[in-house]
Amino acid sequence: MPLGSEPPQLLKQRLSYKGRKFNFEVNRLRLPNGAEGDWECVRHPGGALAVPITPDGKLVLTRQYRFTVQGRLLEFPAGTVESGEDPLETIEREIQEEVGYRAGEWKKLGEFFLAPGYSDEVIYAFLATDLELLEHPPKQDDDEDIETILMTLEEVEKAIHEGTLVDAKSICSLMLARPFLAAS
Repeated sequence: MPLGSEPPQLLKQRLSYKGRKFNFEVNRLRLPNGAEGDWECVRHPGGALAVPITPDGKLVLTRQYRFTVQGRLLEFPAGTVESGEDPLETIEREIQEEVGYRAGEWKKLGEFFLAPGYSDEVIYAFLATDLELLEHPPKQDDDEDIETILMTLEEVEKAIHEGTLVDAKSICSLMLARPFLAAS
C-alpha cells in the first residue's frame, strides 16, 4: 500500500483500547506541516474481499446482518486478515465459510484504504473464478447471519444505483473487477 514518507510525531498517547478485531487510539500528534492536535484512529489488521463469479456468469454476494447499521447489507464475501495470514488465505477461507464455494483461480484486483480519515484498514480485493460449490461447506462463525445471493452483473449495478447495495468495499471492488467481467 502506498504510504507517506512523513509519519506524524507522537507527542502523547491519550487513549488506547484493544478490541477483539481492532484497536482504537487517541494520540496527540504533530503532523508533517507542524500542526498539533488530538487525532483518533481505528487500527485494523486489514480485510480481504472476493468478487466471486460462477461459471455461468453470476456474481456471488451475501446479505449479512450488520449490528452497526442495525440491518442486513448486500456485500461481496469478505473477512478480517488474521495475524500472520496472507490476505489470499483469508479470502480463500471466507468464501468457503460465508458462501460455500471454493475458487480454482484467483486474481488480485488491488488494495485500497476503506476510510483513511479515521482508520488504517486496507482492503485486499480479489477476483475468484472457476468456482466449485462445496457439498459440505464449513460452519459459519457464531456471530455470522449470512444469506448467499446470486446476481447478474446488471442486477448488481442496478442495486448500487438504486441504493440497495451500499457497502463501499463491495462497490470499489466491483469497479476493480469490472474490466475482467463479461460486458453488460
